[in-house]
Formats: sequence, C-alpha cells, structure tokens
Amino acid sequence: MPKNITRSLALETPPDAAVQAKTMLVYERLVALHGERPLKPRREPMHELISTMLSHRTTEQNEATAYAEMRRRFGTWEGVRDAPLNELIDAIKVANFPEVKAPNIQATLSRIIAERGEADIEFLRDTPTEEALAWLTSLPGVGIKTATLVLLFCFHKPVLPVDTHVHRVSQRVGLIGPKVNPTAAHPLLLNLLPPDPYTLFNFHVALLKHGQKICIWKDPRCEKCPLTDICNWYLENRAPKA
Repeated sequence: MPKNITRSLALETPPDAAVQAKTMLVYERLVALHGERPLKPRREPMHELISTMLSHRTTEQNEATAYAEMRRRFGTWEGVRDAPLNELIDAIKVANFPEVKAPNIQATLSRIIAERGEADIEFLRDTPTEEALAWLTSLPGVGIKTATLVLLFCFHKPVLPVDTHVHRVSQRVGLIGPKVNPTAAHPLLLNLLPPDPYTLFNFHVALLKHGQKICIWKDPRCEKCPLTDICNWYLENRAPKA
C-alpha cells in the first residue's frame, strides 16, 4: 500500500486471481442489470469539481439546488470566490455542512485562479494521471473520491471513484475486506479491474445504481439481486442453512 493513497493509486502487489475474476463477474452481472453507459462528460470540469465538493453527505437534488443557487447569486467563479463567506454559506445551505464546504470552495477557487490565471482545470486532460491526482487532492476540501471522479468523468483517466454505494456493494460481495475504508478501497478496487476508463466508469455507475436501488444500507433487497450466489454478506446472513 502506498504511503499516501490520496496521492497515488499504485499497488506493488498483484491482485488475487480469484478476487479479480469475481470482480469481473460482478461487473458483468451488474452492467447487465443496470445497463451499459457511454463514457462522456456530463458537465464541464469546473462544474464537476465544485458540484462534487457540494455533494458530500447530501442528495443529488440538494447538490444541484445548492449549485444553481450559488451560481444564480454570484454569477462567475470569481464572484463565488469573492462572495462574503456568510452569503455563500447561506446560498449552499441545502447541501448540508455549508460552513465547511463554503470556505473550501472559496479556497479552491482562489488557488486555481492564482495558479492558472482563470477558473479552468482543462490542463489536467494532458497531465499524467498520478500528477493530476496529486494536484487535485492538494486543493482544499478535495479528497480522493472527488479527484478520481473529475479525472474519470471529465478527462477519461483510468481511475475509479469509490463513493458510499460502490464501497458498500464491494464490501458486502467480498471484493474488499470488511475493515477497508472508502479511501483505502480506491487502489484496491482499481487493482482488480482492467485499466480501461470505459470499464472503470461502468463499474462505478453499475455499483452506484445497485447500492441506491437494491443493495441499500439498512435492509438490502437481496431477492432482486443477481449476486446472491457469490455475495459474502448474503451467504453469511440470509442464505438458507443446510
């Protein structure tokens, strides 16, 4: 395991062949269930970065509402950067923890504009993946999930974002250990998959959808799941006992 996994996704040890095969089986079944999707940017990179910062521990709807209100009130990225902090906090309050997110957003915008001359991170498209990851995770409030999501979704880099749903499904099925946290899961899961952005994107989306709709946190809907024959959690907790 690298010393700082927020800066590097490289693992020195090869993946376990059986777990790697299981990972691909999970991928195939969940993509078949939830559908295959084209890898194309859903929004421009700065929008993706700031929206993902807003998305932490809130719903997609609240994230979108907070982003829209922030842009309505302050217009440009420079306007967001220079807004009175209390006003920015009020604008994004629906997204939860605005008192943490607002100063991080302003500090990140200040850093990007100071370094790049404008609020633009398009340069990351031609930056080597590890270097781009290190730069993004050095920004205030930007962790490995946000950084990998921006790099995969916007620039098609071979990285894998691990949100709460991807983490939960991976852990229950048995692709990662029961004590592996979401940050540590990034390099472990990436090491189990082909270094192909299209595959990584569809793995992320399929497990996210599965976690939202079927493998939910409180009471998973195992009767609708195509993974029960290979799912550690199901076999230990719900499978009929012989």
